[in-house]
Amino acid sequence: MMSKRDYYEVLGVTRTCSDGELKTAFRKLAMKWHPDKNPGDQSCEHQFKEINEAYDVLKDGQKRAAYDRFGHAAFDGAGGAHGHGFGADFGSAFSDIFEGIFGMASGRSRSSGRERGADLRYNLEITLEEAFHGKTAQLNLPTNVTCETCSGTGAKAGTEPIQCRTCSGSGRMRHAQGFFTIERTCHTCQGRGSVIENPCANCGGAGRVTRERTLEVHIPAGVEDGTRIRLASEGEAGVRGGPPGDLYIFLSIKPHAVFQREGADLYCRVPVGMVTAALGGEFEVPTLDGGRTGVKVPEGTQTGKRFRLPGKGMPVLRAKGRGDMYVQVAVETPQKLNKRQRELLREFEKQSSDATQPETAGFFARMREFFE
Repeated sequence: MMSKRDYYEVLGVTRTCSDGELKTAFRKLAMKWHPDKNPGDQSCEHQFKEINEAYDVLKDGQKRAAYDRFGHAAFDGAGGAHGHGFGADFGSAFSDIFEGIFGMASGRSRSSGRERGADLRYNLEITLEEAFHGKTAQLNLPTNVTCETCSGTGAKAGTEPIQCRTCSGSGRMRHAQGFFTIERTCHTCQGRGSVIENPCANCGGAGRVTRERTLEVHIPAGVEDGTRIRLASEGEAGVRGGPPGDLYIFLSIKPHAVFQREGADLYCRVPVGMVTAALGGEFEVPTLDGGRTGVKVPEGTQTGKRFRLPGKGMPVLRAKGRGDMYVQVAVETPQKLNKRQRELLREFEKQSSDATQPETAGFFARMREFFE
């Protein structure tokens, strides 16, 4: 009898190889020497059996340790499982690569038929005022709901689903291909294991029908753009009495005519006349709570000056208090002046000095130093 080759030599790996290296080597050789790829070649069949036998031993930690110590003698007298055909352990050895090649695993349990309903998404746009105060919104959703006629079973009243005759209730079908036995979902019952011979006339056997539902959802004060609200079990009804999915509401906030928002703070830009900025004064700005607040402008205010109004911003979600409001001043230059206004401005210019316009004077002084 021809002596067996060393298992490590068969797989082309070293004795110190890792489990991952062992599995990769086996995959490559199994694909190369598979009899279905080499029909009629007896040598390929022998090679395929040999690499399967080697991998079946080395992939098991205890078997590998015994083989490293005693060699092939460790398995003498164990029966015909190694070296003669595929033996009882063939399926366990090749199952390690079976899922990676075909995207499926043997021994899957069949579906119960009660499939969970799909999750739903609803995009809801609200105003900044609604985000400030919070609101209760009514949503009209066309969705699948449980059929009331059959209570979600899909079967006609007085009947029940029967065991699938094609797969005998297992939900799976086996097909032999060469040395493989491949399991697939039963095409008759779609893996449920049962079929409906007398479907419900209202839902056609689906156990659910399309209806428009009206839901109320509470939008808390202080929500931000992009906030997601989950309503558990408010999605589509499940198939044949399965649990419903969830409803996810995604909020977006409309752009506001006055305010921009950053977190809990509000920002607005207010134009101020040149005279008010020069002499000082006061103006009012609205607040989102429906009130007004005054802003004092000190004498000599420049464009870009920002005033902070504490506690006048947005409510803080899931916390007490409010953010702040920031008012930025933009000094407006007069336009379309009449003759008298021009004369007054020119007279003012003649009376002006570096003291009245220190920023301008300082800038041009630096410019002169640069050119000189």
